[in-house]
Amino acid sequence: MKNLKTTFSILLFTVLISTVSSCKNDAKKADTDGEMQTMEMNKEGMDHDNSDGHHDNDGEEAEMSHDNSDGHHDNDNAASTDRDIAASTQKNGATSEIIDSYLQIKNALVADDKDGAAKGGSMMLMAFSNFDMSQLNEAQHKEYMEIYESAKEQAEHIVKSPIDHQREHFETMSTDVNDLITLLGTDKTLYLDYCPMKKVNWLSETKDIKNPFYGSKMMTCGNMKKQIN
Repeated sequence: MKNLKTTFSILLFTVLISTVSSCKNDAKKADTDGEMQTMEMNKEGMDHDNSDGHHDNDGEEAEMSHDNSDGHHDNDNAASTDRDIAASTQKNGATSEIIDSYLQIKNALVADDKDGAAKGGSMMLMAFSNFDMSQLNEAQHKEYMEIYESAKEQAEHIVKSPIDHQREHFETMSTDVNDLITLLGTDKTLYLDYCPMKKVNWLSETKDIKNPFYGSKMMTCGNMKKQIN
């Protein structure tokens, strides 16, 4: 009887040991399986196929790479469309205030004077608001409005921009004011000058070449193309 009890105790102990060992193995296997699953998921993330042309965060990267925080917008100063304007031969004093504001900007840029150019921009906005459009015929009014819209935009940017951007907008403004003179005439004696570096024209009240696009860096760069009046 004693031997039977001893044998039963040994069997019970063996079963208990076997059970504990099996639980430990199952727990270890579960941990291993979890690690393997995590590794597979990480591998899938690393092997993500972008062959369809779609890349993560493309939109975000594009947005971050373009900064217009200075208020200057791309192509704002793009050259205006060539205008087919019949040249006026009349001496017209009505354009004088606009031309005076343009010359204020030009001379300030020659002197590398950002604030002076901004002042000229404000003067031009005022000059256009003072201009009497009732004197224009229908054809002139259409052309004038195109010139006005472009010159107004350039003046607004010159008022608030750093000097390098002021000079960029002055390029287009020079075309606008020259077209205005071609359309309506002027009673002023002016000179149409040419900058070979920029390949653009500007207007001056003197024969001396003083380049507003480079200022003190290249003051005398350019040549006179013609005299107006």
